[in-house]
Amino acid sequence: MPSFKVKVKWGKELFNDVEVSTEEDPILFKAQLFAITGVAPERQKVMIKGTTLKDDTWGSIKLKEGMTILLMGTKEELPQEPVVKTVFMEDMSDQELATALELPPGLTNLGNSCYMNATIQCLKTVPELREALQKFSGNITTGNTLVPAQSITAALRDAYAAMEKCGTDYQPIILLQVLHMAFPRFAEKNDHGTFMQQDANECWTEIMRMLQQKLTPVPSVEASDQACASKHSNFIDQFFGGSFDSTLTCIESEEEPETHLKENFLQLSCFISADVKFMLTGLKQRMLETLTKYSTKLDRDAQFKKTSKISRLPTYLTIQFVRFFYKEKESINAKILKDVKFSLELDVFELCSEELQAKLTPMRAKFKEVEDKKVEEAQKAKLVPQEPPQKIEKRKKTYPYWFEDDIGSNNSGYYELKAVLTHKGRSSSSGHYVAWIRRKPDEWFKCDDDTVSMVPSEEILKLSGGGDWHCAYLLLYGPRVLEMEVQEEEPMVTS
Repeated sequence: MPSFKVKVKWGKELFNDVEVSTEEDPILFKAQLFAITGVAPERQKVMIKGTTLKDDTWGSIKLKEGMTILLMGTKEELPQEPVVKTVFMEDMSDQELATALELPPGLTNLGNSCYMNATIQCLKTVPELREALQKFSGNITTGNTLVPAQSITAALRDAYAAMEKCGTDYQPIILLQVLHMAFPRFAEKNDHGTFMQQDANECWTEIMRMLQQKLTPVPSVEASDQACASKHSNFIDQFFGGSFDSTLTCIESEEEPETHLKENFLQLSCFISADVKFMLTGLKQRMLETLTKYSTKLDRDAQFKKTSKISRLPTYLTIQFVRFFYKEKESINAKILKDVKFSLELDVFELCSEELQAKLTPMRAKFKEVEDKKVEEAQKAKLVPQEPPQKIEKRKKTYPYWFEDDIGSNNSGYYELKAVLTHKGRSSSSGHYVAWIRRKPDEWFKCDDDTVSMVPSEEILKLSGGGDWHCAYLLLYGPRVLEMEVQEEEPMVTS
């Protein structure tokens, strides 16, 4: 291997007997210069007989034993010792750790109240709901009288406001008391005098039913006559409510006319049977059912096929895994532990009616356009070496995620997972409920009552069931928001 010992002159310094081999890429020689001078390779300019040395080839440069090579470039100054000494996470108190990581506040368990804690942590991820609650002006009580819908709405509003101000955890005492008074079954006690565990989905459903009665819909910005708001009587139906177009067909008689129905929902149900391995399969089974109904042509009960398609998608889609069934022998709601996979992103296009699919297509085309552009740019970057990108703040165009004439809808069929409510145990009246909430794409928090910790998204996908670990029971999906970089002269459009 041809190698030489050369001299390297850098400013006023001269380094003798620096070994260099032309069999190796010049970048290795520059790395050697970095070791002896502290000048990083990207800051070096190496001159050999008036020619600048490149990183990947020696070109026409010929080396000779003992020749002098000129190095130009300055080394970066060493960083100053920090004024504030580094504090390691393991040395922090719980409050210091929560502040450093900006953890959301936890909720104190007030006696088997984890079902309520998990529910309100999940619902808190919806910014529009928090805003609607802030606008609600009702009191928890009217005189000395408890009005269930008003009291629960006001108590939830106050709880969220307090959670924004508190440090590490909050005690939702008033909300629990109001819930117990409004729904006495949640206040049942066991033989030891302690509150019994309750079903989180029942709590979720009752809270949503109370909010339906008190939270007003969001009016259209463009419509001064609030025509948009007239489509929905309340905020919950507007942002969480969807619709089915259903058809009933008699299996036993072709003469029986079809029946067409319009049905509303606040949750989609994922039924879990032996052949259901994925959530979407369970949702499809729910939308194709066989039921018994009176036939006018046969003058008796007969078998009907019920086919349902979604005709209206809400901004926030709630999906319940039907994991519990009643066991008469043990008199408990036993749990189905089967592993059913779900995803962090959801596309429900195939569950929609043809009419809705046609309305969703334009926004889906915009999503595809943006994604295709990203793929094209990535492929181009691989084929053609690019200069390091300059850090330039680019303006972004944010598309609305609902239809212009239907605020609170979803105009693409695309969703992102925002929260997961899990159950650990063997029956709905025992075990433990936990909320897992998302703040950023790969930043999730496990809200286990007053213990809050950060978890990666991979941990969320492990909540699909299959054992005694936490099993997904309720999923809350929010809209995928389409953003596109725009030229400076292009006008901004925001939702």
